[in-house]
Amino acid sequence: MVESVTVKAPCSTANLGPGFDVFGLALDAYYDQIQLKKEGNGIRIQSFDSIPVEPEKNSAGLVIKEMAKKFKIKTGLVLKIKKGVPTGFGMGSSAASAAAAAVAFNALFKLKLDGNSLVQYAGMGELASAGSVHYDNVAASVLGGFVIVRTNPLDVIKVVPPKDLILCVAIPKIPVPQKKTEVARKVLPKQVKLSDHVKNLSNASTLTAGFMKKDTILIGNSIKDIIVEPARKHLIPGFDKVKKNALSAGAMGVTISGAGPSVISFASTSTNPKKISDAMKRGFAMVGVECTTVICKPSKGATVI
Repeated sequence: MVESVTVKAPCSTANLGPGFDVFGLALDAYYDQIQLKKEGNGIRIQSFDSIPVEPEKNSAGLVIKEMAKKFKIKTGLVLKIKKGVPTGFGMGSSAASAAAAAVAFNALFKLKLDGNSLVQYAGMGELASAGSVHYDNVAASVLGGFVIVRTNPLDVIKVVPPKDLILCVAIPKIPVPQKKTEVARKVLPKQVKLSDHVKNLSNASTLTAGFMKKDTILIGNSIKDIIVEPARKHLIPGFDKVKKNALSAGAMGVTISGAGPSVISFASTSTNPKKISDAMKRGFAMVGVECTTVICKPSKGATVI
């Protein structure tokens, strides 16, 4: 009888420019690891990281609590969380924990849930950190690859990215507000011009086609957002300089990673990712901001280890 299971789930980037709240991409850069164990009574969280340990305030804990309630699990559970994804920088940190928790619960109790169901449960965890349910990051972390999320009813489509796609992420060392996602949502326009909507829709469509056709150049050329990015870029010091530098260094497309403040460049094996990353670092340096850069590829999603 299996008494414990360990799962790791990757970080992710959401929106990918024009696909606000719809697109997600799992990244093989950072991982959260969770061990779920049958022990004692109730649900307890253990972690050496500075995260909430009350189940209802922790994205992974909330997922476990909701799944235990839904499947009438009376066994006591201990959740050991090891954070690897930077928190609050638009890399899907809370989503990685929530995704790992859903996959771990499914494996421990042999529920054999399908991908949509796992994403649905993982999405509940976002209530703890973002204040509302979003599926773009959790879908990418659970399933891996490029995901398209449709809601009411939830329907997630996964597409395997092209093998030559490379991502360069610049994570600025700046203070981020506690409820950063909520702050980033408050600056968004309440109304959008029809012409702007059409432009974003066309880019979102060609971006999807790029992933379907495994066409990295088409993907890069479609990373254009004229609605959300302009509203949020003032929250990221030096964003315009970072973007301009990256494009000059050969990046095919540049945008804000999720709600930011990380900036992500889309590249390929035919470009020079190191040159692009260095150019992004220089862009931040021009406004006196240090940053960490990571070069990665898409991830295959959450796995039992």
